[in-house]
Amino acid sequence: CFFYIKIVKLLYIFFFILDKNNKLLDVGNLVGRIENRMLTVVTGPDMVNIQYLNFMAFQEDVAKEWAHELFSLASNLLAQNMGRESCLEKAFTRLKLQTNQEGRIPVKNIFRLFSTDRKRVETALESCNLPAGRNDSIPLEDLTPDVYKSFINNLCPRSEINQIFADLRNYLTVDQMTEFINNKQRDPRLNEILYPPLKPEQTQLLMEKYEPNPAMIQKGQISVEGFARYLISEENSVIPPEKLDLSEDMTFPLSQYFINSSHNTYLTAGQLAGSSSVEMYRQTLLSGCRCVELDCWKGRTAEEEPVITHGFTMTSEISFKEVIEAIAECAFKTSPFPIILSFENHVDSPKQQAKMAEYCRSIFGDALLTETLEKYPLESGVPLPSPQELIGKILIKNKKSHPKPSDAPAEVEAEDDEDEEDDDDDCKKSMDEDTAGCEAFATEEMSTLVNYIQPTKFHSFEISKKSKRSYQMSSFVETKALEHLTKTPVEFVEHPLKQPTFLMANQDNCCFSLISLSDLSMQLNLGMYEYNGKSGYRLKPEFMRRPDKHFDPFTESTVDGIVANTLSIISGQFLTDKKVGVYVEIDMFGLPVDTRRKAFKTKTSQSNAINPVWDEEPIVFKKVVLPTLASLRIAVYEEGGKFIGHRIIPVSAIRPGEIQPEPRHLKTRFSLTMMSSQYLHTETRLVSSFVHSCSIYTAERLISTD
Repeated sequence: CFFYIKIVKLLYIFFFILDKNNKLLDVGNLVGRIENRMLTVVTGPDMVNIQYLNFMAFQEDVAKEWAHELFSLASNLLAQNMGRESCLEKAFTRLKLQTNQEGRIPVKNIFRLFSTDRKRVETALESCNLPAGRNDSIPLEDLTPDVYKSFINNLCPRSEINQIFADLRNYLTVDQMTEFINNKQRDPRLNEILYPPLKPEQTQLLMEKYEPNPAMIQKGQISVEGFARYLISEENSVIPPEKLDLSEDMTFPLSQYFINSSHNTYLTAGQLAGSSSVEMYRQTLLSGCRCVELDCWKGRTAEEEPVITHGFTMTSEISFKEVIEAIAECAFKTSPFPIILSFENHVDSPKQQAKMAEYCRSIFGDALLTETLEKYPLESGVPLPSPQELIGKILIKNKKSHPKPSDAPAEVEAEDDEDEEDDDDDCKKSMDEDTAGCEAFATEEMSTLVNYIQPTKFHSFEISKKSKRSYQMSSFVETKALEHLTKTPVEFVEHPLKQPTFLMANQDNCCFSLISLSDLSMQLNLGMYEYNGKSGYRLKPEFMRRPDKHFDPFTESTVDGIVANTLSIISGQFLTDKKVGVYVEIDMFGLPVDTRRKAFKTKTSQSNAINPVWDEEPIVFKKVVLPTLASLRIAVYEEGGKFIGHRIIPVSAIRPGEIQPEPRHLKTRFSLTMMSSQYLHTETRLVSSFVHSCSIYTAERLISTD
């Protein structure tokens, strides 16, 4: 979890303030154990390259209060998806706080914050009658909110919005604005009784909120500037706020969800010689991940403490116990829904396996699920419990030694016996060859921790279907998964709906419950799990969950809810602080028939990243077969191809709007500055029944802190 580093200054003032007489506070009045009064602020551009800032409060309750409030600020989903206006307000606050010794705002801070196009910034400052020299400074009282907004309007004029008013007067009336909102912005799918159209008096309230000129408000009019403020507000974000919140039904069996998962969680770099870190478990869980991997090996020190590392490589080792403590600390801070600990257990020492089991029991306490729920015994035909029923619980995935269920078909029991024999042979062969391919046999202590997630060797879809053991889990490497997907696509998709299935892959998934990803696929994964309250769980599409349906992922025929999309790139604002040309690329990801890599690319702007206007011809996605699994990726690059930022937008979550270029704003990710946005237009059409459309105004990026 990352915090604006600016908050460090506030923390310093709070914890080290001097009394009125400039006397140091009496350290003898400290209350409580020192470890309970410590507060660590973790900052950095990503979860690997991080820094720690430690503070000590004078009382335990003070440290707890600060930790709680800071975490709430850092994990606020609405704040992470704030509109352009809010980002500009944050930039304004930052400028007001970064004063020099005379209490004035250095002009060089404005240059640094907004653009390296110095001439353009100077012109905007001069137009507001403000000092514009690099060594100049601005009196604090001179940079009022109104002056600041005027500066922004001069720095980044909105010619594309002015064009909307070209054939009109310089304002809209209440009636025109009401018609615009109801006919252009309103979702036509909404029931008019439950969600009635906007009334003129409600429109008047909106105009009062966004129109800066009181005289126009009195006349019932909204100016170009007021209209622009309305368009870029949170009320016109491309993703409805309710999609960011927990919005999906969490009462289906666990296997009917995609689960945010991590592979080789402990690594901070390559798996051959990279460093391992306990902190990775904290950061991964704080990001919303609900399944982490623990590669457990026998410790060879005198203390015989089990360790976590990547076996038979040069990666460093970390303490198993410290990892369990880190997981317990951060398990449910971001999401209350269950966590799966995927043990790859190579510990061939019964004594150390007993230690592992004891650490899990003692550190996790009641959060560790050691007994099955009464409604969900480990019996054939019984589904898995739901995420809702497992709130606050930690599940262990590890090999389990247990007797065969008496109700299993004879061929299944025979297959289980063969499975164990295969495992024996594989283990002996692996140990003889000194490879890391074998897991150790589970001792009784570890077996008792395993219930709903029991790994088993996959033999065939037919055998898995006959056994009806929802608590058994199969794992696939990508090559094997692609083989099954090609030969038996329908069975391949249906298999994870009955029992959890894990896939290690380099590309997006079509059906798996848990999947570990990297690179572009990692970006898609992060985008997918950004929604539904960042719970780490996404309900699989209804069409895939219905027992009366058989879904072929390679289908090109109609699926429930098939839609068409039209997208136009119009303009951008504050895309980078460099004086370079920029361009935008569009990708669509989903089913094979829906996926279109580099479907569209704009021309490159001419050394203008502050307010480039493209107004390109639209790109048409004639049909999206399964929109609930489809995502748009909108990415921005410098003219040389350097990546600036992107955003993943679920097609099914896009808020409808109008065909004309009214903007909807959309944050970009992995970017360097704060106020960047793009102005684009999409039209979405449901082929079978109704037409709706939306316009997207992408997207504010977070500013790098210093």
